[in-house]
Amino acid sequence: MSNTTLKRAAAAVAILGVVGVGGAVVVKQNAAVAAATVPVAAVAPAATPAPVAAPSISLPDFSVIVAHNGPAVVNISVTGSTKTAYNGPQGRDDPFADDPFYEFFRRFQQGPQRGQRAQPTHGLGSGFIISSDGTILTNAHVVRDASEVVVKLTDRREFRAKVLGSDPQSDVAVLKIDAKNLPVVPLAKANDLKVGEWVLAIGSPYGLDNTVTAGVVSAKGRAIGDASVPFIQTDVAVNPGNSGGPLFNTRGEVVGINSQIYSQTGGYQGLSFAIPIDVANKIKNQIVATGKVVHGKLGVTVQEVNQGFADSFNLATPEGALISNVERGGPADKAGLKAGDVIRAMNGQKIISSADLPSMVGLSSPGEKVTLDVWRQGKPVQLTATLGNAKDKVAAQDDDGPADQATAKLRLGLSLRQLDPSERRESGIASGLLIQDAGGAAASAGVQPGDVLLSVNGRPVNSVDQVREVVGKAGKSVALLIQRGDDKIFIPVRLG
Repeated sequence: MSNTTLKRAAAAVAILGVVGVGGAVVVKQNAAVAAATVPVAAVAPAATPAPVAAPSISLPDFSVIVAHNGPAVVNISVTGSTKTAYNGPQGRDDPFADDPFYEFFRRFQQGPQRGQRAQPTHGLGSGFIISSDGTILTNAHVVRDASEVVVKLTDRREFRAKVLGSDPQSDVAVLKIDAKNLPVVPLAKANDLKVGEWVLAIGSPYGLDNTVTAGVVSAKGRAIGDASVPFIQTDVAVNPGNSGGPLFNTRGEVVGINSQIYSQTGGYQGLSFAIPIDVANKIKNQIVATGKVVHGKLGVTVQEVNQGFADSFNLATPEGALISNVERGGPADKAGLKAGDVIRAMNGQKIISSADLPSMVGLSSPGEKVTLDVWRQGKPVQLTATLGNAKDKVAAQDDDGPADQATAKLRLGLSLRQLDPSERRESGIASGLLIQDAGGAAASAGVQPGDVLLSVNGRPVNSVDQVREVVGKAGKSVALLIQRGDDKIFIPVRLG
């Protein structure tokens, strides 16, 4: 290498040294000039605080949990039946030929409405043993409409299980098998779970027994629809068949029951939800003690408090449950709650989202007194309410009770009331009855709350008494003219 080449290399090294230390870009400058014009202080590293070391995190080894608790996770097979539309023979051999509306529906090809027959169904789910004498927790939807439930253990033994009780509102069911000295899972303490914590699911997705999946807790206290459960959200892979299986923490304790997924395809898409074990345990205790579950009821309709509402009501933060309607004669009405009140806390527990209130109330017991912190017209107010029973319907009447012009429970299974003037103006419906609740025969036929009943068997109805009169004279079925949105449809209802 020539002396010229060595000098050029030395200059390049000097320039790179300046760039590396001081961060300055030197253009068309040789080593001598750089050394002479750049002060030492300009290239000295600035004093910075020493970085704080992050806590050491190691990936969990789930093998011990699986080995120890896997035998207490069970596979559940369900046999049942569901009612499907009857498409059998027409004419004399048709079992519904005597129906007074048979000819009407036959002519308009309403075949599926002529009747229903039982169709056998089969389902799979998961569960876990919580006592050595055979008590098992699972989801209520796993054993819904079940005529036979079979529990299969990891040692391949199978037992017919008895459903001690189930609660659709919380989606918890309790089973019992006739066995002894069974392995059990430990249950975690309430509120110990943290967001970001590792969790593990064991279940039977698509019938594949004792499948293990893992992830982290994504969130807590998630409200989904009208469910009165503060769900645990995770990214643990959960698929059909995992329902009812346990969700473990890294200490091998059950923190929840895998219950739902959010999916647009029917399969796992990164969002799964579990029922907190303290909620499930509370439901289990009621079922074991009484065979049924009761939930508290406040009797209000609530909506979310957004920033606009917060500004309007002079709230510092957009938190709480805004009451849009108070059920007449209900617990909230008796306690003095009014539309426009914002409930900020119940028994000292803050309500952040409007969905927090139904969850708190639903997990309370009827007859329980609760303290409500309310924001009313810019001032805090504290009220005490005695919760009712969620199954009670205010002002509903039995079939043999006196008719109520406002609301009545009819033979059809409908709760009806007259439209108020504002509803008539907004809907453009001059006459009819609003369906507040649909159950029994009407619900099975497809009638929904919010529909407006216009006529029964062709007779316009404007009062509950008129409906009672027509239905009382009807035979096996009635034809209801319903307005749903902008549509009017006839719905045949077979009376029980």
